Amino acid sequence: MNGPVDASPARAGLPADPPGGRRAVAVWGIGVAVYFVAVIFRTSLGVAGLDAADRFHVGASALATFSLLQLLVYAGMQIPVGLMVDRLGTKKVLTLGAVLFTAGQLGFALSPSYGMALAARALLGCGDAMTFISVLRLGTRWFPARRGPLMAQLAGLVGMAGNLVSTLVLAPVLHGVGWTAAFAGSAVAGLVVLVPLTLFLRDHPEGYGPAPRAAGTPGAPGGFVRRQIRESWAEPGTRLGLWVHFTTQFPAMVFLLLWGMPFLVEAQGLSRTTAGGLLTLVVASNMALGLVYGQIVGRRQSARIPLALGTVGLTALLWAAVLVYPGDRAPMWLLVALCLVLGGCGPASMIGFDFARPANPAERQGTASGITNMGGFIASMTTLLAVGILLDATGDNYRVAFSTVFVLQALGVTSILRLRPPALAREAARVFVTVPAREPGAEPKPAPQPAPQPEPVSRARPLPDTAGREAP
Repeated sequence: MNGPVDASPARAGLPADPPGGRRAVAVWGIGVAVYFVAVIFRTSLGVAGLDAADRFHVGASALATFSLLQLLVYAGMQIPVGLMVDRLGTKKVLTLGAVLFTAGQLGFALSPSYGMALAARALLGCGDAMTFISVLRLGTRWFPARRGPLMAQLAGLVGMAGNLVSTLVLAPVLHGVGWTAAFAGSAVAGLVVLVPLTLFLRDHPEGYGPAPRAAGTPGAPGGFVRRQIRESWAEPGTRLGLWVHFTTQFPAMVFLLLWGMPFLVEAQGLSRTTAGGLLTLVVASNMALGLVYGQIVGRRQSARIPLALGTVGLTALLWAAVLVYPGDRAPMWLLVALCLVLGGCGPASMIGFDFARPANPAERQGTASGITNMGGFIASMTTLLAVGILLDATGDNYRVAFSTVFVLQALGVTSILRLRPPALAREAARVFVTVPAREPGAEPKPAPQPAPQPEPVSRARPLPDTAGREAP
């Protein structure tokens, strides 16, 4: 082989690592701003529950339908959105998402009836579902692979900041200016982020585009969809990512989205103000731990499974301690400890993407991320429904109702332990055959011949060269 090696993905067997830099931060920042606004809109109902009940003349079960519908739409859209990102590119999908969630928020502000409000929340959920996977895709296309875990955790941290804005800003505005003005005014934020999105966002740096489809690859949309899903699901790393996300995310989401406030007020006897402070503590803990988890995983890949399972185990331990504590109410220090630990659920769920990302090539990143992202939302919907059913069946016995958490955690941990060996074996094979990039100007050296591998090697992006990697 003569002459310099072309590192562009179109010609190389493995995609080149993006350079990062200030432009990457600026482009990624536009995408994250869109996600930030989407989370504000997503969580805005959480601070307006009582107002919504008065406006639409509905009870608690109808209010719960808002949350369940939003989760159902979000989870159901993950694979379609992932396919859209892989097929159409990040900018088009993110732009469509921003238009949809802005229209949904505006429609929610103007809805005169419960049915129209439900339709508006479903529209918002569709747009919201398009944002996070798009931001993950921006991170993998604009930053080196070793930065992937940190960029994913930073995106999650920004999402939690949007949750705080809903709690600290939108709530007082709602009570000050009223329903229509508050929600219609917040919809303006969607129009604001659309401007830089349409003008400045790019899918990838110049020269680092995804590889073109090979000759003979079916061009029909049906063939593309089946192939993307089949090949993504065939990777053990994708399935492991889904189960990590499934097992880690749902305890905190269920607590924040619906059942935390009733549990703290009705079962623990706290005031609404104190209970709200504990919910805010979960969000603050999430933001702080997100940075810590991202740095740890970025530096040491072998920490992924211990961090995920450690978070699950600690969450189960604190939940059990609160639920079986002698007497009617747990002490405040134990509730504070529970909320601090629940803050780790979100960062731990992001580890799922750190298994799916290196298991799939660039042209399948969206689909693999969509499959992974379904996990936590499926677990959350299941738990939301199960807790509600058990509360009705047992006369509001929260100890019995929240036992659902342990059942789903046991299912998830079993699946993680089952998939860990094949997923790590595939990662080890890819690392073994990866040829290090040579310095500019250096003479090309013959690539060493790798030992025969039992399975074909995917063109997935190699894992960052970090100290300490799990053994299969």
